[in-house]
Amino acid sequence: MEMTKSLAFNFIFSSVIVGIYSPESLGSDDRIETIEIYAQKRAQTIDEVSIAVSHVTGQEITIRGVKDATELGHFVANMKISQNAAEGTPPAVNIRGVGLIDYNTANTSPVAMYIDGASVGSANNQLVDLFDIEQIEVLKGPQGTLFGRNSTGGAILIRSARPDAGSYGYITGGVGTDDWQKLQGMYNHAVDEESAIRLAFSHTKYEYTSYNLFEPSPEAGLEQNNARLSYLGEWDSVSVYLKAHYSHWNGIVQPVGSIGIYSDPVNQVKCSASLASQGKCVDSFGFNDGSDDFWAVSVNNDSPHNSIGKGWTAEVDWQVTDTAQLVWVNAFSRLDREHAFNCDGSPAKLCEGNMGLKAELLNNELRYQVQLDEDYLTTGLFLLEERLYQDNNNDLGRDLRGTPFGANSAKFYYDNDIKSKVTALFAQYEWQWLPSTRVTAGLRYSDESVEYDSVSNINVVVDQTMTEGVLLPFYHVVGKNDDDGFSGKVAINYQLAANKMLYYSFANGNKSGGYNGGYLSSPEQAKEADYGPESLNAHELGAKVTLPDVNLKLNGAIFYYDYQDQQVFMNQPATAPGAPPIQLLENVAASTIYGAELDLEYDISNTMVIKVGVGYIPHAEFENYTDPLGVTLSDKRLPFTSEININAQLSYEYTIGHSVLTSSLGVDYQSEYYFDQNQSEYAMQSGYALWHFNTLYRYEDWQANLWAKNLFDQEYSHLKFDLSQFLGMLEDFKGEGRRIGVDFTYRF
Repeated sequence: MEMTKSLAFNFIFSSVIVGIYSPESLGSDDRIETIEIYAQKRAQTIDEVSIAVSHVTGQEITIRGVKDATELGHFVANMKISQNAAEGTPPAVNIRGVGLIDYNTANTSPVAMYIDGASVGSANNQLVDLFDIEQIEVLKGPQGTLFGRNSTGGAILIRSARPDAGSYGYITGGVGTDDWQKLQGMYNHAVDEESAIRLAFSHTKYEYTSYNLFEPSPEAGLEQNNARLSYLGEWDSVSVYLKAHYSHWNGIVQPVGSIGIYSDPVNQVKCSASLASQGKCVDSFGFNDGSDDFWAVSVNNDSPHNSIGKGWTAEVDWQVTDTAQLVWVNAFSRLDREHAFNCDGSPAKLCEGNMGLKAELLNNELRYQVQLDEDYLTTGLFLLEERLYQDNNNDLGRDLRGTPFGANSAKFYYDNDIKSKVTALFAQYEWQWLPSTRVTAGLRYSDESVEYDSVSNINVVVDQTMTEGVLLPFYHVVGKNDDDGFSGKVAINYQLAANKMLYYSFANGNKSGGYNGGYLSSPEQAKEADYGPESLNAHELGAKVTLPDVNLKLNGAIFYYDYQDQQVFMNQPATAPGAPPIQLLENVAASTIYGAELDLEYDISNTMVIKVGVGYIPHAEFENYTDPLGVTLSDKRLPFTSEININAQLSYEYTIGHSVLTSSLGVDYQSEYYFDQNQSEYAMQSGYALWHFNTLYRYEDWQANLWAKNLFDQEYSHLKFDLSQFLGMLEDFKGEGRRIGVDFTYRF
């Protein structure tokens, strides 16, 4: 029996930051290793595929102190992942300018995520703790054939470490700044010659690097507990992989800051954007947190978070013949989440609420794969059903009730029942046309439907002497959105010589329509809240070159995207002064994106390695579009899209007797970008660089790892949500400040 083997360490050739070499690999004679990936749903080397792929190993994730999927953007050029509305809510994933910034729990990202071969569905399930991971692949550009559903911008493939031969394990304990505490472990046990089980767990508890000056609020922090039990059995022609997972997160959500825009709120005199970003201005009510410390806020933040996730994955692989296999993947997950929030960023109660969610997802895939001499065929059927129950409320202007300023105060209750169903057929053929030329063609047909039942009630004050208000029906909307169509890919690989390959690909991706189940401020808006599908046609020309004589590897690509009917979340000011903003999810007419990437890995010596990645997107703009409120967005840059992204890392290994010391220093630089479609100077992030460092000491079965993230305490924000026309401020979701930790690991 050949068990699935744990990856001791792999080099990252096509990612920007590829981490740290393991002591076993640095200094070896064979320094340019082969990376095995699953970008085409079978094991291949990274240089075989006509896809720009970034590869991250589990060891890199561990020694860099990475906690969850929101930190993967630091490894990959032209990729950004934001904690969109504080930690615990759906992340905003953006690859090459393609992403969705909407924070509400009803939507699906245009960047798909798969864990152990199974789709995670809506963006709710893309917030994943990373522990005992084998590897992660980031596929850039539309994946409209093999991964099809809602992968306009790309796909993230997470592969857990699988059981293998032997009985062994490890235990890791760690501490760090801001009360960082970590306990992780794994035990792998071979049941017999054909099967093994693996148990892994992770416990993390911490406070946020931003802190709250408002003393009545509880200390903010999160505790995350995760466990995974897996089984792998391999017999003559059949293998079975089974996995069950459980997670429980609870705590107090990260407190938000307030960026006031007024120097004189009474006379509506605005500050400059530069002065506002320094925290020198006030909101419409004259509030300023009173501190010059960027990481300090003052906010009523009695806002609990509690979520429980659980589910299973099963994969059965039948080797029908020596060259053909039939694969069935079945997965189910359920997520129950309650997430409270404060959106006025002050001690007052002017904007508070809760996002309640129950999400259930079932997906199945049946896939037939066959080697035909030098050709390869992959074909299959994909089925997915997802149901989202939302129980949301947003309390606006609570402290203004019973005052002359309370006309717009109201508490909105909006509950949605959203059902999604997907059926897809797909096929991809890889044809070895000539000894040096390989042609890949793929096609997918998808039939998708979204049914929604949206009910809202509103609590308003009809008598100013009765501030508790009365509950009135607001709207009830029922509807269905159906989409079907084709997507696919054509690519040509040309082998110039050994280790030198050029490729061209044309890929098409579609993302289905749906219903915007977020905060809707009027019945009319609720009736028009469904949106249509989007599509993206992508041209890409790339090269993958390895020069083993000089220990150099280069991967590069240039790309051009024609984006049609792009789904864009819009946060627009209301027409009435002081009223809550209008939040839309609309299909814009078109967008155009083009740019380039270059990744370099160079082994300077047996003990020193440098890796550099550059992403460049000079053009990423809406083309000729005016939104439903009459605001022109033509020639506006797409949100969360830096023009320049540079990642670099230098790693060095030093041997001391029977022990090894490995150190690395790296940086992730992002040029400026905007947080929404309005290209407002107030809702903009200036360019910044996040430095990281680690040094690892290993002796026999013991290991100590000192790590630091945001080493120089760079000030930056995950999101600045514009409420300037409503409260005279922007809601500021702080990034993560400097965090330093040390982990101790014992292997047995």
